[in-house]
Amino acid sequence: MRIVVKLLFACTALIITSCGGKKDSKKAENTINLRFVDEYVLPAESALNSTKVGGLSSIDYANGSYYLISDDTESPRFYQAEISFDLNGFDSIFMKSVTLLKDKNGLGFSKGSIDPESLRYDNGSFIWTSEGNINNGVNPFVRISDSNGKFVKEIDIRDRFLIHPDPKFGPRHNGVFESITLSHQQKGYWAAMELPLKQDGDEPTVDETDSPVRIAFINKKTDSFEKEIVYELDNVARQAINGHSFELNGVVEILEYDTNKFLVLERSYAMGYKDGGNTVKIYDVDASNATDVSNFKSLKDRNYSKATKKLLYNFDTIRNELTNGVVDNIEGITFGPNFENGNRSLIVVADNNFNLYGSQLNQFILFEFGK
Repeated sequence: MRIVVKLLFACTALIITSCGGKKDSKKAENTINLRFVDEYVLPAESALNSTKVGGLSSIDYANGSYYLISDDTESPRFYQAEISFDLNGFDSIFMKSVTLLKDKNGLGFSKGSIDPESLRYDNGSFIWTSEGNINNGVNPFVRISDSNGKFVKEIDIRDRFLIHPDPKFGPRHNGVFESITLSHQQKGYWAAMELPLKQDGDEPTVDETDSPVRIAFINKKTDSFEKEIVYELDNVARQAINGHSFELNGVVEILEYDTNKFLVLERSYAMGYKDGGNTVKIYDVDASNATDVSNFKSLKDRNYSKATKKLLYNFDTIRNELTNGVVDNIEGITFGPNFENGNRSLIVVADNNFNLYGSQLNQFILFEFGK
């Protein structure tokens, strides 16, 4: 659908810098802004080659095509799509092909052994992440597959990101490698945790918490983790209502747009709301002066500098412009081709969870990214 363009520019709201677990905030000016252009909702019944198009947990743009991973735990796959738009809005979204992701033996994955979350194109291959299934003893991973979905190699993950025999250590269930981005200098990748490691801090709540997540750099040449920096999560935006108690907030995707400069998607969710319960924000993040904490087994009681964050965009400002007033389960973000005026396009996509928990949207939202 085409929606009337609104001149909604992101205003600067907050810069957060923190050290050793303390949150400190002050006003600052952004040098970039986002303007909402349009929304497009792919029908829930969309299908391609006997697969249901849904669970779209990431989006990436390369060589004129978009690539979207589907977090179907029984049949993980990615779609190649053609997306047409201009400064007036979307024209069309066409799912062109689908590729099944294979395990190390060239076979399909067994049910419950994988939870694919993020995928990026890199020079003819794809790097992608799985959160595993912590509650069922399945570790997360970061892998590289070829254009046919076949396994190429696996990244060596530090032990701290794997299941630990001590329940006070290691990753939280459904809170591991939710996001990955190519480094701006093309020397590696950055992978971000959705939630803090158990030994690092608490899960966010509606109350004040210390909730630091690690963002790790992966060296392309060695296929191993190197530097780690820290990003502080916001509190949960809204309290669950109508007898519900489930709430969360976490990092759902990152995108490095300049050296040590990132766009970070935070999604907060609370059950019981007719508008879907999601509060989604994009932060402009600067990690230039962030401490390398790769030698810290735990972040508690340690002194270090976290990445600074400035609120770039709050999706609540366009909620009334979206289908049914819903900001859905936004999980993917990518730059696309430049607009005719030279500014960059930016697209985010929502994971509709295959409508397993109620009616949700295969929602695409288009922005103009400018300075």
